[in-house]
Amino acid sequence: MKTKLLFLAALAAATASAQTQPVLGEETVKVSDNVWAIMGFPNIGIVVGNRATLVVDTGLGPANGATIARVVAKLAPDNQKLFLTTTHFHPEHAAGAAGFPRGTILIRNSVQQQEMELHGKEMVEMFANRSAQWKELLANATLRTPDITFDTEAKIDLGGVTARLLWFGGAHTKGDELTFVAPDRTLISGDVVQNKVVPNIFGDGGTPSSWLTVLEKVAALNALHVLPDHSAPGDGSMVTAEKKFISDLRNNALELKKKGVPADDAAKQLTTKFKAKYSDWPSMNVTGFVRSIYAE
Repeated sequence: MKTKLLFLAALAAATASAQTQPVLGEETVKVSDNVWAIMGFPNIGIVVGNRATLVVDTGLGPANGATIARVVAKLAPDNQKLFLTTTHFHPEHAAGAAGFPRGTILIRNSVQQQEMELHGKEMVEMFANRSAQWKELLANATLRTPDITFDTEAKIDLGGVTARLLWFGGAHTKGDELTFVAPDRTLISGDVVQNKVVPNIFGDGGTPSSWLTVLEKVAALNALHVLPDHSAPGDGSMVTAEKKFISDLRNNALELKKKGVPADDAAKQLTTKFKAKYSDWPSMNVTGFVRSIYAE
């Protein structure tokens, strides 16, 4: 147990450092028997069966996609088929598809694809304007049309390993996608479940209530391992912790709303309160989520 705790602490530290790096490296971390991860911005999930491999997310731009493809070729040199899916439509998750080899089969849920068609190009432009490095990484990004879309679930048989691609509803975005790997019981959770990170609803994404509904469905999967996209991996207790935090923040915010406290004033109060209550979280600015609670 002590060895495991030391490993998780070291992994958390390494992940925190990698999260600020938009250029992915080729080192991997083994999350479970059949799941590896490249830790970075974002964390990339790689699920290896004995006939095919699934990659979850692309990295920021084609160069990162090509890096992931090289890692896959090392992990599974004999696999003839490569699948790719994305947790949501934001550029660090979906704008690197052009770096993957021809024949890669791209799959995503239909709600996420609608968001991509409506807002994908403007998101790439927004991210490209954040820095010269990001602009360079996204210079040749193309938003590829998926080969397969699905409504609520798609199952991929990788050979001895099954990946379930799941859409349970809106949370961070409308089209958040989860991947559940059997027999590992590993959840690749995107932004839906994070490790001590304040949740954020982007634009016209989900709502606090819909996020909680999604988490009820996620809890039923009974995950043993969780790989989020912007924080350290952990165990299935992360799902319970995410639900507890959102419920706690929502209940506190609604009490202040009933008393007539303006949203931004409530956010200031709750940021202070939750910094003390969740003292082991690395940062605590709840303004955006409190505004979402008030708006619902």
